[in-house]
Amino acid sequence: MAKKSVIARSEKPAKFKSRVVRRCFRCGRKRAFMRDFGLCRICFRELANEGKIPGIRKSSW
Repeated sequence: MAKKSVIARSEKPAKFKSRVVRRCFRCGRKRAFMRDFGLCRICFRELANEGKIPGIRKSSW
């Protein structure tokens, strides 16, 4: 989980467009971020397994 100061800094408008840091809205993680859902892979998996993301289900074959 990211520190509150790091999350607050990333919410401020970036000086340049290429400096924008996208973070998970649940935990603040910046790596492995999925833009479609606004979540990191860890939070995405937790919510998907609980069935809280509509249209997503665990695949099995």
